[in-house]
Amino acid sequence: MIANMLHSGRSRKPEPGWGDWMETWHIDLPLLLLLMLVAAVGLFVQYSASGHSTDAVWSQLQRLALGFAAMFAVAQAPPDVYRAISPWAYGLTVLLLMLVLALGDTAKGAQRWLDLGVLRFQPSELMKLAMPMTVAAFLHHRRLPPTLFTIGLVLLLIGMPVGLIMKQPDLGTALLVFVAGSFALFFAGLQWRWIIGSLMAVAAAAPLLWERLHDYQRQRILTLLNPESDPLGAGYHITQSKIAIGSGGLFGKGWLNGTQANLDFLPEAHTDFIFAVFSEEMGLLGVLMLLALYLAVVGRCIYIAARAQDTFQRLLGGSLAMTFFIYFFINIGMVIGLLPVVGVPLPLVSYGGTSAVSLLASFGMLMSIHTNRKLLAK
Repeated sequence: MIANMLHSGRSRKPEPGWGDWMETWHIDLPLLLLLMLVAAVGLFVQYSASGHSTDAVWSQLQRLALGFAAMFAVAQAPPDVYRAISPWAYGLTVLLLMLVLALGDTAKGAQRWLDLGVLRFQPSELMKLAMPMTVAAFLHHRRLPPTLFTIGLVLLLIGMPVGLIMKQPDLGTALLVFVAGSFALFFAGLQWRWIIGSLMAVAAAAPLLWERLHDYQRQRILTLLNPESDPLGAGYHITQSKIAIGSGGLFGKGWLNGTQANLDFLPEAHTDFIFAVFSEEMGLLGVLMLLALYLAVVGRCIYIAARAQDTFQRLLGGSLAMTFFIYFFINIGMVIGLLPVVGVPLPLVSYGGTSAVSLLASFGMLMSIHTNRKLLAK
């Protein structure tokens, strides 16, 4: 009887653990926890930046819930599905961008939205996903490092949607879409001589590019170089932002104790300039902790990309990881006065819906890459 009991105990299958459940649903637990921490920080800062408005926090929480649901849904499809649909996603999004220019809603001087009655969204946000998918799929079966002809074709793929987005105009999103495609090309082994040559060409074409900028875009660049020239006009945003950041000191004034946002000195406090609110209340130590969270997210994504199964997955994962890095790098750079103001939100912290959903969906792709690799390894 004892022998039978021992045999029965040895043959019993172990109960599935937490890790098995996460793998079954294609969720990378470290990445999920990091993203939830960043989102939680965003909700706390949102309450302060919005003038202690619970409505704003509740609205942002709903948008984040939708974003995490999108991440979960996207993670369920294997990477091969995204490689197969990437040309269709690219073509459909380009068509939507054309419809925006013809029929899109206009707000604050920009024509960026499509109103479908029950849904109002920015198609340019979809291109942040379609672009790296398309470039990675295009390069998947080609010889790497890419030839000059291949580079030219990729630049055409990138240039068409970027040009359409700039016509809206939306320089910030156009820059992020360009970066998303360019990083996929870079990780394909783009030689440094082509990179340096491209930078030299852009520098040589700077006068022509300057002439093609809108007046407000030129003003933003001039304000970056000398914000004190018009402290109550064009330089007001960045001047108040620097005051808020500097007044935070090392330890900050404490949550809800910031004055620049609470007294309405800081414009766009709950969206593009929310980093200034966080800096004033949490100080330098809080800023370093937030940066550590962001860099941990990037590090985890790079780790996932480096361990991917094939070229498409590596290029897509690396591009999404570095695009996220550029996301918060540009926002923080413009808020502290190192970059022109281009309207890029602080990821998962600034108030916004479409950008949060598209960003979290990109992390769903990364989770799919990681968990499907582990399944294949078994």
